[in-house]
Amino acid sequence: MTTDLPARMLRLLSLLQTRREWSGTELAERLEVTTRTIRRDIDRLRDLGYPVDGTPGHTGGYRLASGTAMPPLILDDDEATATAVALRTAAGNLTGMEETALRALAKLEQVLPGRLRAQVAALQQATATIGWDQRGPRIDPALLTALATACRDHETVTFDYTTRGGPQASRRVDPHHLVASGGLWYLLALDVDKDDWRIYRLDRIAGLVSTRRRFTPRPVPGDDPAAHVADKIATAPARYRAIATVQTPADTARRRTRALAARMRPIDQNTCTVDCSGDYLPGIVQALAALDADYTLSADPEVLDHLRTTAHRTLRATT
Repeated sequence: MTTDLPARMLRLLSLLQTRREWSGTELAERLEVTTRTIRRDIDRLRDLGYPVDGTPGHTGGYRLASGTAMPPLILDDDEATATAVALRTAAGNLTGMEETALRALAKLEQVLPGRLRAQVAALQQATATIGWDQRGPRIDPALLTALATACRDHETVTFDYTTRGGPQASRRVDPHHLVASGGLWYLLALDVDKDDWRIYRLDRIAGLVSTRRRFTPRPVPGDDPAAHVADKIATAPARYRAIATVQTPADTARRRTRALAARMRPIDQNTCTVDCSGDYLPGIVQALAALDADYTLSADPEVLDHLRTTAHRTLRATT
């Protein structure tokens, strides 16, 4: 039983921060106290400025609401370590987040216990981030946060979406998962009007609005959101077509270019086709080079021209 009042209050606050809503009975069982004690502790949190909403009745509960200022967070050791590392590495493709992330990191590191500060320092010293030239679109963190919240709370949203070559159109979806891949963010959602799964690039979403309508989540196709998105990306239409017939077994090509696994088709034991089509010409060149085998290529003129330019540049550099 948690008899120490400060410790119990911190534990209660930590629980409220981990889930959207708790019933009084659930909190009482977790803290091994009575529901009456829980009600008194909730009142104490409110007196301290924490905006705790309560719903009366047998099916009621408590939730930590948004207020005029964010209250202190309670993090366990693993959460604090993960947050500190993530702040250094995860803001690379979010518009205007670099300075904000560093300010938050400074605040967090200032209050970390010595043992955790040493762990974070060791992780940062032992890891590095490759700073590729970011040609991809940068995402508004407010959009990312709003969609993540809608996924967590199972709330239907509407937005305007611009397809690759089509006009902007309104969408009404049940958001399920956010997936990051290749410098881009994708939303896996159920299109309410079409009653079918769809994938949306976040950089093409505008005018996001929450309907405040809750939905019951459905199982994701294949039970793996990332795999489903990766498969759809691999088979989606691309700006530049490039299909290679490669003189190597499909299994060998798959090991060399795992990102294109869904685009490989065996012809016989020693030959396969690999669809290297994409929106970025240098990326197609990199995919072809990774095959490390002889191949013939059926491709758009833009691809062939870019390959010739790259080959001539390489020859000049080696002579």
